[in-house]
Formats: sequence, C-alpha cells, structure tokens
Amino acid sequence: MASSSSSYNSPCAACKFLRRKCMPGCIFAPYFPPEEPQKFANVHKIFGASNVTKLLNELLPHQREDAVNSLAYEAEARVRDPVYGCVGAISFLQRQVQRLQKELDAANADLIRYACNELTTAVLPPPPTASMAGVNSVIQPNMAPQRRLVDHPSHHHQYYQQTSTTTTSNAPGVAFPVLYLPWNEGGGAGSGGGGGDGRM
Repeated sequence: MASSSSSYNSPCAACKFLRRKCMPGCIFAPYFPPEEPQKFANVHKIFGASNVTKLLNELLPHQREDAVNSLAYEAEARVRDPVYGCVGAISFLQRQVQRLQKELDAANADLIRYACNELTTAVLPPPPTASMAGVNSVIQPNMAPQRRLVDHPSHHHQYYQQTSTTTTSNAPGVAFPVLYLPWNEGGGAGSGGGGGDGRM
C-alpha cells in the first residue's frame, strides 16, 4: 500500500538509492518508502529507474500502486530466477495443481468404488443355508373335481364329464385325472356289454 505523504526530511528509497534529493513531487515517494530499500533496488536492477518513471507517468494515479506492486513482484522473481522469473513460479504452481488434481481424482474413484461395493452388498440376498437347501418344491393340496359340458362324438348327446385327482401308492404326490361316465354309475343307460357293476 502506498505510504502517506511523509515529511521530506527522509528521502524515499528510490531517491536514496539514486543518491539524489527527494523533491516534494517525487513520483517514487508514495510507492517506495525509505524502510523498503530492497524493493526499489530490485526494480531498478531489472527494469531501470528511467523506465519505471516513464511507466508511472503514463498511468493514472489510481493505477500506479498496482503497477508498482507488479513490477516489484516480477523483479524479485527475476532476482531469484534470472532465466524464468515469475514464469518459473507459475509453472511450479501449475505442476503442483496437476499433481493434487490427480490425487483428488484417485481419491474420488476409491470413494465411488467403495460406495458401489457397499450398495451391491446391501442389495444382493444372502446365500442359502443348509436348512433351506432341501426345500425345493411346494406341495399343493388336491383341487376339487370340476364338471364341464362336452359333446360325445359317438352318442350325439351332451353329458357332464367329472374329473378328480387321486394319488397312487406307487407315485405319491402325483395326481392323475379319472373319468366318470354317466352310464358306468350303476349300469343305467347305454348298451354294449359295458354295463353292470364293472366286475370281472
């Protein structure tokens, strides 16, 4: 920040470095206070006092402080690194940002992979246990007999067909349909030697 207008008993750092009298209208005085002699020494070494004076005279008063700060930063960087200056510092910071970005991407990938594993573990059902391994089927109860109206092809009349489900001793749990015909129930209507009680 620019120093306030000082009593010109003590010359500014620029005039002191240049070994000249600091006049009341000195353009360097607000930006190079006497307590910062190295600041002007670096600027003068890199840019030259005459070039800095010319630059400050071309700028508006409210722009001069920022210009001097920029010149001082560049001059200090040039003193530390005469080849690259502040470009070397910028390149170093860019490489550091890239390295940190890679580390951040790797950390995010690990977090996503961990979250996916947790979600998969929560969604998948548990493996079957030994007690559940033998349960492979469900036995359904026998259904009630059903009656339906069909057309007999040989007698040309309609009759009811009754079906039911039974189980045999040879095949437990297996249901077979049994057909019940009206003329087989007690030797009623119909001929053809199939009547009677069905005994042989």
